[in-house]
Amino acid sequence: MDNPDSGAQAPANGAPRDAAPAGSAHSPAGSSLDGTAGPVSGPRPETGGAPPNKTRKKRKRRRGRKVFARDGVVPGAPPGPGNPALSPSPRAEPEPAPAAPAARAAPPPDRRTHRQELPVFAALDLGTNNCRLLVAIPGRPGQFRVIDAFSRIVRLGEGLSASGRLSDAAMTRAVEALKVCGEKLRGRRIARARLIATEACRAASNGEEFLARVRAETGIELEIIDRETEARLAVSGCGSLVERDTSGVVLFDIGGGSSEVALIDLTGRRTPRLANHIVSWTSLPVGVVSLAERFGGRDVSRETFGAMVAEVRGLLEAFPGRDRLDHLKAGASFHLLGTSGTVTTLAGVHLGLDRYDRRRVDGLWMDRDSVDRMIGTLLSWDFAARVANPCIGADRADLVLAGCAILEGIRALWPSERLRVADRGLREGILSELMADAGVWRREAC
Repeated sequence: MDNPDSGAQAPANGAPRDAAPAGSAHSPAGSSLDGTAGPVSGPRPETGGAPPNKTRKKRKRRRGRKVFARDGVVPGAPPGPGNPALSPSPRAEPEPAPAAPAARAAPPPDRRTHRQELPVFAALDLGTNNCRLLVAIPGRPGQFRVIDAFSRIVRLGEGLSASGRLSDAAMTRAVEALKVCGEKLRGRRIARARLIATEACRAASNGEEFLARVRAETGIELEIIDRETEARLAVSGCGSLVERDTSGVVLFDIGGGSSEVALIDLTGRRTPRLANHIVSWTSLPVGVVSLAERFGGRDVSRETFGAMVAEVRGLLEAFPGRDRLDHLKAGASFHLLGTSGTVTTLAGVHLGLDRYDRRRVDGLWMDRDSVDRMIGTLLSWDFAARVANPCIGADRADLVLAGCAILEGIRALWPSERLRVADRGLREGILSELMADAGVWRREAC
């Protein structure tokens, strides 16, 4: 049975991480996103000199055909309960189509109409480094189909570790990205949504002030979640990547300002929600942005890299629940599962991709030697070489080695022969929980 914690189906073209997928599903040409069709013309006047009775019969038959054509008009999707987290802009309701005569049967329902009537769910994650949005409809039990997406690196936490505040420039970048998200959300009838902010807004002294500005300028009401919720959502988003024969997993999410680590024991009776099997978790107060700002991210020597690893390892060794999987970590059914830009970047470099491809990265297995080799390769490159790599680029070139240092600290405490790469996380976890709570998978899905 599919795991209802995840199962997001990627856009067909494997869009890059930091851009909206070009292959996102949209309504057919000529119809609106709400499913309303354009106007249908009425019957045309008849011409010719046929006898009156014959003419009347022809008119009746032609009118019948026209009325039958009206029956096939795609009706507007029923309104959802609305999204309390987003201030909607006024919308004019479409005029109802003329009713068909009762004597004529309606044609079979259009599958596209049924698909458009499925409830639409949305998840937004504003992190220390990225602003990401997913919009999806439910599919088979435990799965959903992404119909729109947005991702932009905003570096909201830039300078936060030194000043304790969000800078004006960083807030402006984030607000501009959130304006795009707001327009996307207002363009659809959202049944349920959850719009979250994480470490940067948690830690900043002006975090609440920033949220008020977001509300005023974009109409979006952000919710600052705590670290435990963040860890649980990351686990929920990756549930389908944990196979049935797995006994234990250390799942980690290396973020911009914090890194969440969850220990998952699956030796007992497995339930549909992977998050139910978390036996211990921690949130480290370090991420790729904060670590790179403290140690430097452009020019990283092996000594500097070693110092970053040592700091992360020290934080993990102070974690009281770190030994909860010691009885499993030597077995072949134990592995690491990473969800972050760090591990997806390593996977892209490992595969030698000319352009990042989510379809090839999400779910990829990497063995210990491959991870060692890729980290060694990145350490050997200077900043310009990292910028030139298509899976790193200028946006990540000064952050990727800090992320590798956090990964090495994790691997030092929980050595494993296998690492699985996840290009998914908080947003997918939010969508899974929203859909499960709404009960959409208890009903028939198309």
